[in-house]
Amino acid sequence: MGCLLPSLRKRTLLTETRLTGDFESQTERRDDTMEAALADLERVQTQILERISKLERSHLPQNAGPLAPSSSLTNGDANANVEARLSNILRSNGVNDFLFKRVPFDYYGWPLESRRDVLGAASVHHLCKSIVLVNTQAQSNVIDCTDRNNSKYYVVIVQYTARFNAETVKNFLCAINNGKISKKKFNLRLAPEETSIKLTGYEHNAVTCIGMQTDIPVILDEAIVKLNPDFFWLGGGEVDLKLGIRTSEFINFVKPFIVSCSGT
Repeated sequence: MGCLLPSLRKRTLLTETRLTGDFESQTERRDDTMEAALADLERVQTQILERISKLERSHLPQNAGPLAPSSSLTNGDANANVEARLSNILRSNGVNDFLFKRVPFDYYGWPLESRRDVLGAASVHHLCKSIVLVNTQAQSNVIDCTDRNNSKYYVVIVQYTARFNAETVKNFLCAINNGKISKKKFNLRLAPEETSIKLTGYEHNAVTCIGMQTDIPVILDEAIVKLNPDFFWLGGGEVDLKLGIRTSEFINFVKPFIVSCSGT
């Protein structure tokens, strides 16, 4: 019996060693298999990305030239530095009293008082925004901005502290067309964001009526004209870029319709 115990221990140890070796070998094989699978996946992903890049390149125009501006308000070179491009447009059209300022990325999460302070604006009422409106009930032949009195789209500039009143704009447009167009043919609504981007060339919170892709008629709220001092702030073409401008010089250049179109 005493001879059997050492023999059993030896066999047990051999069995444990063999099992441990088998387990480690299986683990190593699994690791190798996983590494091989990951390598295959990475290779496939790289091939897919290369194919996507080739497809994108194949769909790019080979001889694309710059967009032709429709007026002095439109975009001459979409790839140019926005601030420099807009500054050039303003100066070349007799506007000299203006200022661009960069704001923090979370600017639009701030209260109006904080935005006023970072810009150095005279008051919160001097902070304005440009919104693109579409006439959803326009006559079937009105599809663009050719006729500023009866345009498919308008850019309206209002104060952040005011509430836009579309009905007053509707009445104004009906009046300047001498009542020849029924009021029912004017129904101004906020244009979809993708439409706004396509028409202006600027994204949400960056819209300005300077250097737009399309020469859209501009409506300036009369309350802005009455501000003192006559220097207001609006979007500057990029989300973190704001433009301050002398109201009188803005009006001389842009020649907007001036309409009382807001309330408090």
